[in-house]
Parts: sequence; structure tokens; C-alpha cells
Amino acid sequence: MIRNTKPINWIKAARKAFEDFPQGARDAILDDLTTAAEGGFPGRVKPMKGMGSGVYEVALPYRGDAYRAVYTVQFREAIWVVHAFQKKSKTGIKTPQEEIDLIRKRLVRLKEELR
Repeated sequence: MIRNTKPINWIKAARKAFEDFPQGARDAILDDLTTAAEGGFPGRVKPMKGMGSGVYEVALPYRGDAYRAVYTVQFREAIWVVHAFQKKSKTGIKTPQEEIDLIRKRLVRLKEELR
């Protein structure tokens, strides 16, 4: 069976942050991104509320910490990872507002660059 796998592209700052994750966390998130690039919907992925359609968050608990990668499928030619961070929120499951603001800014900039 031939798969129509999209390339996975990264905003530079997201890639740099991702590379600081522990190897096991990186491997698990890359597995999920690959599944998404192949048209699947990984179990750890959920739509990112308030970002519009096509923006998703990989939420990975790993060795007592929480790691996140946010990507968009809004561009037909590729999946774009716009943000990666270790969640250190004291507000429970909620993504901190400064992270949400950064994701929004990066999405706007990416849309401008790719149009």
C-alpha cells in the first residue's frame, strides 16, 4: 500500500525547543506526528481549542513531566509544527496563556509567509 505522507516542517524555535526534550519523549511525539502526516489521528492528539480548525496538540505525559507539541494541518502541502514546550503550569491541565499567545503569533506569521 502506498501512503501519501506529508512532510513534517518545523518553525525553527519549535524544533530547537523539541530537541531539548528527553529522547523517549521526542520519539513518542515523532511517532504521533508521523501518524498525523500519514493521515491518521494519534490517541494523544486533541484539537487545540480557540485556534481554529486544523490546529492540534500532542499531549505527552513522560516520566512525571508533561511535554507538548502543537502542529497545524491547515496547509495542504505539509504538517507544520509551530510550538513545542514542557508544560510546567500550576493551573492543572490548562495550557498557560503565554504559550497560547505564542502559538497564535506563530500561526499568523506562518500563514503570512506561506501565502
